[in-house]
Amino acid sequence: MLGPLLRFLSACGGAWQTSPAPHAPNASSDSDEGRDGLLWWRDLARCAAGDLSAALVQANQVLEDQCRLHSAPPLGTVLGLFDGHAGHTAARFACDHFVPNLREAASGPRGVTEDAIRDAFAATEGAFIAEVSAQFDAHPDVATVGSCCLLGVVHDRTLFVANLGDSRAVLGKKVGRGSSGQIVAEQLSSEHNANMEAVRQELVAEHPDDPQIVVLKHGVWRVKGIIQVSRSLGDAYLKDAKYNTEQIKPKFRVSEPFSRPIMSAEPAIISRILQPSDCFVIFASDGLWEHLSNQEAVEIVHNNQRAGSAKRLIKAALQEAARKREMRYSDLMRIDKKVRRHFHDDITVIVLFFNHDLLAKGNAPVQPLSIRCPLDN
Repeated sequence: MLGPLLRFLSACGGAWQTSPAPHAPNASSDSDEGRDGLLWWRDLARCAAGDLSAALVQANQVLEDQCRLHSAPPLGTVLGLFDGHAGHTAARFACDHFVPNLREAASGPRGVTEDAIRDAFAATEGAFIAEVSAQFDAHPDVATVGSCCLLGVVHDRTLFVANLGDSRAVLGKKVGRGSSGQIVAEQLSSEHNANMEAVRQELVAEHPDDPQIVVLKHGVWRVKGIIQVSRSLGDAYLKDAKYNTEQIKPKFRVSEPFSRPIMSAEPAIISRILQPSDCFVIFASDGLWEHLSNQEAVEIVHNNQRAGSAKRLIKAALQEAARKREMRYSDLMRIDKKVRRHFHDDITVIVLFFNHDLLAKGNAPVQPLSIRCPLDN
C-alpha cells in the first residue's frame, strides 16, 4: 500500500537516492560535528551557560529552517531558531541579522533586557521589510516570505525566551529530592498558531470588523484562510496592503482591502531566573513537536548522555513520522529532499544544558562560540 504512494511521490519530483554528504566549507574541525545525507549535527559544544547540542534535518527542496548559536560577552549565550515559510529568504535574513541587532540593542547601560530583545526583533523586522520594499517590483514573491523566530538568551543567570510563530521552548526540570527526583517538562514559549483557541480569540478581538479574520479550511484554522501563524517576521503582504497586489501569487492575495496589519511582528517574551532544579531547555521548530510531546522530549534528553541529544530527538521524531505512515525508518531516510516534505517538515533542535556552577561565577573565562547551521544539505 505504501509502495505505490512512494513511487507516485517520487515521480512527482524527487530522487530516491540519499543525498551525499557534501563538504561544508565552514564546518568545524571538531569530531562531534557531522552530516549524514539530509541530517546535520553538532553533538556537544561548551558555551558560557553550559553545554549545547544542535541538529537539523532537511525535508524541503530548499532548507527553510536556520539556526544561530552565539556565546560571548557581553550578550552571554544566544540561541536563535528561524523557521521559514513560503521560502528561505526571511529565515536566512533573521539568522544573519538578529545577533548583531541584539548586540546593538543591548549596548546601553542596562544590557540584555526584555526591552532590548524586543528592540532587536523590531530592528530585524524593519530591515527585512525595507529589503522587501526595495526588491518588490522586480521580485514580488519576497513579500510573501516569512519566518517564525524563537530566541533564547542566558545572561547573568536569567533565561529570556522570545517567540514569533509556532516554534517551541521546553524546560526540563527536576522535581523531588535526590536521585529519585523526576524530570518534568515546562513549556516556556507562547505559540501563535490559529489552531489554538486563544490565538483565534486574540485575532477576533483585534479585528472585530472582519468576520473572515480566521477561516477553517480543510480542517485547519488559518489567518484569512491563508496562513496558520498569526505572528512572524516578514509576510509583508499581510502587514501592508501595498504588497497585497496582483503581482503576488493568487493563493496569497487577500480579496478585501485592509488598512491595519493582519499579522504582527510583536514577540511574546518571558524571563526566568534560573533555579538549580532547571536542568536543560529544548528549542525546536514545530516539525519536532508534530511527532513528540513535551514530556517525551525531555525524557529522551534526560535518559541519555548529553552528547548527541539534539540528533537523538530528531531521530525519535523521524521514527514516529515513519511509524505513522506504516513504513520503516530506514526507508524514510532513503527519501530525498522535496519528496521527504510529504512525510515531515524541516526540523531544527537545540538543547542547552545549564551549568549552574559556571553561571554562578559570572564572567568566568569560556572560549567564545559561534555556530551556524548549514544553508542547505
